[in-house]
Amino acid sequence: MSTQTRTKINRLINQWPRGTVGAASYLNASGFSHSLLTRYKKGGWLQSFGRGAYTLFGDKVQWSGALYTLQTQLGLNVHAGGKTALELKGYAHYLPTKQNRIFLYATQGQALPAWFKGVRLGVDIVITRTNLFPVKSQLGFSEFRDKEFSITISSPERAAMEMLHIVPGRIGFEEAALIMENLVSLRSEAVQSLLAMCRSVKVKRLFMYMVEKHEHPWVSQLDLSSIDFGEGKRMIVPNGRYDKKYHITVPRSYEEVAG
Repeated sequence: MSTQTRTKINRLINQWPRGTVGAASYLNASGFSHSLLTRYKKGGWLQSFGRGAYTLFGDKVQWSGALYTLQTQLGLNVHAGGKTALELKGYAHYLPTKQNRIFLYATQGQALPAWFKGVRLGVDIVITRTNLFPVKSQLGFSEFRDKEFSITISSPERAAMEMLHIVPGRIGFEEAALIMENLVSLRSEAVQSLLAMCRSVKVKRLFMYMVEKHEHPWVSQLDLSSIDFGEGKRMIVPNGRYDKKYHITVPRSYEEVAG
């Protein structure tokens, strides 16, 4: 191996965050051709991570390292949100030792590369493609540090609304309510702005219904007169109890306990 080639592979390895994927298109644009990557693979420096992706040889990649690549190398509009973001921030009522189901949120129509698969990452990935909030808005995001890299995740305020967006379809009402009970320290100004931007009447009504039931102290600082809660009724669950204030149907069992 020539000195120039050795210097190049050393630069690649030294700059590669451990635990992440390297997208072939990104590596090509960074000066590492397909033939060169193939040579590195044969030489035992890299290994394939599905079509169009590599990892350092012997490195173990989890979902966060794969998401890092989607965000930073491919520039895709996808992030960890909802229940997953709340778990990462310590808000989940039942915090598992290992996350087996990961909730990601992307804009409508956002395609993901074929190598990004839950079976390869050892988790069940639930992707919700939605324009719940304006696409260009950067409000409601935060960073999560994992090993040698950081990923973009939802702030607790945004994550709570994203979680309620998929209730009761992908997350049960009671489970969501338990998590919402822990949100005693949300920032009222962030909640106010996100409620104003949220495009789902169901989410806004259900969010306010739950946080008022739990009597969180920051709720009193909200100005609901400026929030559009829409018209008509919304059925959250069938055969539930009707809440007259927010015009939604909720499980009778929850009404009995929370009420």
